[in-house]
Amino acid sequence: MIVIVDYGVGNIRNVERAFTKMGMEVIVTRDIELIDQATVIILPGVGAFRDAIQNLRKYDLVDCLKRNAVKGTWIVGICLGMQLLYDKSYEDGDYEGLGLLRGEIVKFDDSELKVPHMGWNQLVKQQEDEIGKDLSENDYVYFVHSYYLVNEDIDSVIFTSSYGVDVPAIIRKNNIIGMQFHPVKSGAVGSIILRNLKELIV
Repeated sequence: MIVIVDYGVGNIRNVERAFTKMGMEVIVTRDIELIDQATVIILPGVGAFRDAIQNLRKYDLVDCLKRNAVKGTWIVGICLGMQLLYDKSYEDGDYEGLGLLRGEIVKFDDSELKVPHMGWNQLVKQQEDEIGKDLSENDYVYFVHSYYLVNEDIDSVIFTSSYGVDVPAIIRKNNIIGMQFHPVKSGAVGSIILRNLKELIV
């Protein structure tokens, strides 16, 4: 069972439609009993880190997500959902994340860059992984974010994009996958990534 976690942030329905279009049956829920039965947990999100982590706590989902990550359930974080997987974010404050992976979320240097990082940017392969099958160095995906991951686990980075710094774009560590960009807004390349994800998790 594939569950999309409904924790009160944007972009959930777009992700649901994308997975449904690919022939995958998904349930959108915040019911802990259903989430615990899932083989795949999707954590999408658009918005502020503070609001997102507060909502996860409000709905008692933090321990649920940690428990499922430990037992080997696939956890897939998209955009803000990827950032929540990490230790801490400095977006408008100092907020603890889920701590499933080591790293911190920091702001781009807006004295040198246009922030947010918005639009198409190129993927740069760092290592081979099933999630990146059939992607090339010339492929572009669509980003919208003002904060990025400073990763303490370099071996988990599959693709980066360059925006003043090397931005982790796709990460994977065992059963945990993250994408900083929006695959549902990334055209044919996004469809390839979602297909690869389907082949991994189904």
